[in-house]
Amino acid sequence: MKKYLALILSFVLILGLLAGCGAQSMDKNMSMGGNSAAPEAAPDKEISSPSASAGTTVTPTNQKLVRKIWLNAETEDMDALLNQVEARITQLSGYVEKREVYHGSSTASRRYRYANLTIRIPAEKLNEFVTHVSDNANITSTNETADDITLKYIATQSRVTALETEEKRLLELLAQAKSLDDLLKIEKMLTDVRTELEQVSSTLRLYENMVDYGTIYLNLTEVKEYTVTEEPETFWERISTGFTDSLKNLGNGLTEFVIFVIVALPYLIPVAIIFGIVLLIKRKHKKRRNARKNPPEDKQ
Repeated sequence: MKKYLALILSFVLILGLLAGCGAQSMDKNMSMGGNSAAPEAAPDKEISSPSASAGTTVTPTNQKLVRKIWLNAETEDMDALLNQVEARITQLSGYVEKREVYHGSSTASRRYRYANLTIRIPAEKLNEFVTHVSDNANITSTNETADDITLKYIATQSRVTALETEEKRLLELLAQAKSLDDLLKIEKMLTDVRTELEQVSSTLRLYENMVDYGTIYLNLTEVKEYTVTEEPETFWERISTGFTDSLKNLGNGLTEFVIFVIVALPYLIPVAIIFGIVLLIKRKHKKRRNARKNPPEDKQ
């Protein structure tokens, strides 16, 4: 019976080593192949068979893309836009992963706010959300990436299947173990397999979340006027726009100067008084000095 158990244990170990080698080989092929896109086929299952021959090429049945979008937008009303954005996120079954709102510096003359949001939206609804933002704000820049993790996903999924098979066979051997020594050996192997299975399954769940939910990094800035993202087409339009901007800048400069003077009055008034006293003292001193140099003639 011991010989029989020893043969079965050896067979299980060999299967585990072969599964591990197969996963490592797929990882090497993945690193050499980069992010090259694989042709699409029928959906559903995409697990490669552990017993596939050495010359068999594994073809992904569905691309696994991790989409990320960066949006920079301007708004004239931060509160209203944030309420609209958050309501739309809820409607699309998404959620806000990170939210930061800055209310401006207390020393700044223009206290416009800006916000940074990290948003997770179902991948098939990303474009719908971007359209909603562009309809309610001024988009100044966009950037999008799509990382293909198909090969990583398939390799991880295959490893999970192999570990589950190995766990099932070890449980069968555990039920048939007769001696304490065999029982301890099988339990040790079972613990190692379950630990690795939990780690690999966690990685697979992370990949699935990254694929199912795209990420949007939304940067919002509150402004008085929207930035013109396109240059005027004609020569005279450019002159007109430049002249108008100059007048606006001049008006803003005068406004800021008046505000500065009014705000600084508590400091300017004492300075003006001290400056006036100094001038009076200097004038009196100058008169005395002139009087000494040019004394008046005595009356006869």
